Amino acid sequence: MPAPIIMVHGAFCAGWVFEAFKAPFEAAGHLCLTPDLPGHGPSERGRTAGLSMSDYAAAIANLAQAQAEPPILIGHSMGALVVQLAAAKVRAKAIVLLSPSPPWGVAGGSMEEAAQAIGLLGLGAYWIQAVDPDFSLFSGYSVDKMAPADQRAAYARLTPESGRALFETLNWWLDPLMTTSVRPALGSPPILAACGGRDQIHGPSLVRQTAERCGAALRVFPDMSHWLIGEPGFDAVAKSVLDWLSAEARAAA
Repeated sequence: MPAPIIMVHGAFCAGWVFEAFKAPFEAAGHLCLTPDLPGHGPSERGRTAGLSMSDYAAAIANLAQAQAEPPILIGHSMGALVVQLAAAKVRAKAIVLLSPSPPWGVAGGSMEEAAQAIGLLGLGAYWIQAVDPDFSLFSGYSVDKMAPADQRAAYARLTPESGRALFETLNWWLDPLMTTSVRPALGSPPILAACGGRDQIHGPSLVRQTAERCGAALRVFPDMSHWLIGEPGFDAVAKSVLDWLSAEARAAA
């Protein structure tokens, strides 16, 4: 029986982002869990103020611990950073980081990410607030390869994000607690990092640094952008991940 998979969404999102992406994994026999991070579900919408990346990581670690066997952890964007933090607390069979936000200490992000980090400071003490999503940023940098109607449909499902979690991720050099400092994953599971060659947020050079930090294999999809889990070509990403998981399983047998 294939290992269960926990898929972790990024900022402003919820488990719905994996509706299409999880289908090939389920067809391969995996149980796919796509939890909403704390404060992101329909019944909690907007209740993210004050939540930390540590809270998100604890929720995923608890879910992983509840599985009958170590799960495969797959995270997208900020969710990939959550996965890395959770993997230091609980064993995983394998880890997949899609368009990952970098951990504490990895510099060299894109101009767009730097502008967002600085722009957030203009909101005042945004780290104690819930920050609303911005359509121009979402459509221009996250789902820029999707059709306009699909961009609007996805944007309508977004939820306010924890300013504290954004601060810990985007302004990590100002965080004295070093919240997003990543420790080695328990048990040294195999790790794969993947990104789009046209990603303007977490592009290849940045993701390569993240991969080197955690000892991950790296795959770049040259014509794709940030939304590897849903933009055109996502099925090729899913197949590539499944092929990698199969190869790792054979190597471990």
